[in-house]
Amino acid sequence: MRVIFAGTGEFGVPCLEALVACDEHFVLSVITQPDRPAGRQQKLLPSPIKECALRRHLTVFQPEDINAGTALSQIRYQKPDLMIVVAYGQILKKPLLEIPEKGCWNVHGSLLPKYRGASPIAAAIRDRQKRTGVTIMQMNEGLDTGDILGKVATRIRPGETTGMLHDRLAGKAGPLLLKLLVQARKGKLRNTRQIAGEASLAPKMTKENGKIEWEKNPEDIEAHIRAMQPWPGAYTWIPDGADQKMLKIFSVILSKRAKGKPGEIVEVNSHGILVAAKKGGVLVREVQLEGRKRMAAVEYARGAGLAPGLVLT
Repeated sequence: MRVIFAGTGEFGVPCLEALVACDEHFVLSVITQPDRPAGRQQKLLPSPIKECALRRHLTVFQPEDINAGTALSQIRYQKPDLMIVVAYGQILKKPLLEIPEKGCWNVHGSLLPKYRGASPIAAAIRDRQKRTGVTIMQMNEGLDTGDILGKVATRIRPGETTGMLHDRLAGKAGPLLLKLLVQARKGKLRNTRQIAGEASLAPKMTKENGKIEWEKNPEDIEAHIRAMQPWPGAYTWIPDGADQKMLKIFSVILSKRAKGKPGEIVEVNSHGILVAAKKGGVLVREVQLEGRKRMAAVEYARGAGLAPGLVLT
């Protein structure tokens, strides 16, 4: 099958690698976002998909707007049978969706119709879901509303962060994609309509989403901290004289011993910082104060002279 691949993030790399390695398919070109500035020096960096494509000696296009006339002309000229889209970062409009003979497929990191949108993996962990997975759908003009072509499910493991789960799901996407391409070639592919009433949304995460709400149950706080890694990071505010400083929190252990008002430091011991929440609390194990390096919570507490009674906000 003659395929155009559109993607930007790391999530799509295993799918692109699987396509290139399969002799039954030919990747006509790879479309990815333009190089963006990153880091303190704001150096232009290629996307993970571009890096993968160049390693495989594939043709790369980087349109600012994939729906613009020039991009559409390039895609039409290649006469693709199918376009596969994975974490690309732009919405595909109807004129583009209609170019490939078999339309466009999207690889999504949830069990649709749950968690439509840009942050499905983080949302599933934050909401303490037991299962999630990868769905491949036939794209339409809606937000992840197209017919489902296939799914693969997995349990969310205890202690798993968004980064960890992201990598596991990405690894499952490639085999699922090849399986569905075989079914499509044999005419055995089945489309299943999504049940709109079962849908939920997972909008793009912002920095503000990382704030810890100490009024919640310890289990919800622990899940929130895992969900916010690596982006945007879970954080709280800690008094620093007359000021407040951001304190990122990376790992905690649930505790039933903490008794105090939400956010109150109940105890500082050799294992970490015990903070009260609603109906119990959490033992904070690893932190990073703004402008400082990441370190064990007990090391930070010792240096900062933290004492019981201090309230995180």
